[in-house]
Amino acid sequence: MKSRILATLGAAALLLVGCEKGASNAPTVQDYEQKRAELMKQREKNGAPVLAGKRTPPPGTGGAADGRGLVSGGDAYAYDATEKRDPFRSFVIEEASKRAEHERGPLEQFDLSQITVVAVVWGTDRPRALVTDPSGRGYVVQEGTPIGKNDGQVIRIGDNSLLVKETYVDYLGEATSKEIEMRIRSKSQGG
Repeated sequence: MKSRILATLGAAALLLVGCEKGASNAPTVQDYEQKRAELMKQREKNGAPVLAGKRTPPPGTGGAADGRGLVSGGDAYAYDATEKRDPFRSFVIEEASKRAEHERGPLEQFDLSQITVVAVVWGTDRPRALVTDPSGRGYVVQEGTPIGKNDGQVIRIGDNSLLVKETYVDYLGEATSKEIEMRIRSKSQGG
């Protein structure tokens, strides 16, 4: 037991002596700054290009000598994040949300001329209408439902009609909105 304790104490003493030697030989921040300044002076004398942002800072502008740290942006630099993506947000999540925004519902796959109004329930707090697509599949719509290829939206449901507001973007990039009324076709109108 004594030999084990002595061996442990001896190893700890050697470790401490080794750490003290390594700590005294390590370069300091001032040594680093001094060597860097010497190298920069040599480069300037030899005519070698000095890289921007690699010069030693003048005294009082955030260098190691004034206690602000090794690397400092100084007072002259200000980061502008406009039109730059946030580096801490996942681009995978952003792409998934973009795809979700652009996924279109079944009624947004067809032009309004291809959709037929079949029935309307309009005497209630929340009026609704039944519309069918070209294949005959029926959908119940209400105010605010997206419909049509041109970002259309149901804005009003009347006694026998739907009012849809579509937004067109022309070749100049200007958005134009248009209200289209869709009526229930009667038998005499070829429905």
